[in-house]
Amino acid sequence: MAKSNKNERIRISGFGGQGVLTVGQIVALLHLEHDRTVSWIPAYGAEMRGGTTNCSVIIQDDVIGSPIVAQDIDVLLAFNLPSLTRFEPLVKKGGKIIYNTSIIKDAPTRKDVEVIGVDATNISIALGSPKVQNMVMLGAYLKDHQYFDEEIIKKVLLIRFGEKAEKLIPINLSAIQKGRE
Repeated sequence: MAKSNKNERIRISGFGGQGVLTVGQIVALLHLEHDRTVSWIPAYGAEMRGGTTNCSVIIQDDVIGSPIVAQDIDVLLAFNLPSLTRFEPLVKKGGKIIYNTSIIKDAPTRKDVEVIGVDATNISIALGSPKVQNMVMLGAYLKDHQYFDEEIIKKVLLIRFGEKAEKLIPINLSAIQKGRE
């Protein structure tokens, strides 16, 4: 199996209830499976569901000095417009913004970053479960990480969701695959 060797500073953000923290945990777990040093730090308001939530994920080969991604973001996954507005200026030149075009109608205007629009909510509805829009966004992130094959992704989903949620694995894998396309 190929191994990741790219250091990344990732910010994932959206409304509470969109699965933002879950995506961050899965990204961290996937990289842990590749023996990388990772950190995952959540941040959310007291209102949780419906309020703003985000997390920082750092992937490195060595010790992580600070687990917070406050600037110089390599990859931003923006699930809603307030998240894009808040974190777009913090993406470093040459970085990447992945945003949900189902919810965010105006594309980011920066020319010094790669911008990827994903119709995540509508894709998840077409798959039969609006709840997996976060997995579609995860799939878009994983498009550049092909060394994470279906077997390792399934293993990590089972770790994150537990065996009691094993029946949810097929729809989540389908959503991830759609996001990778």
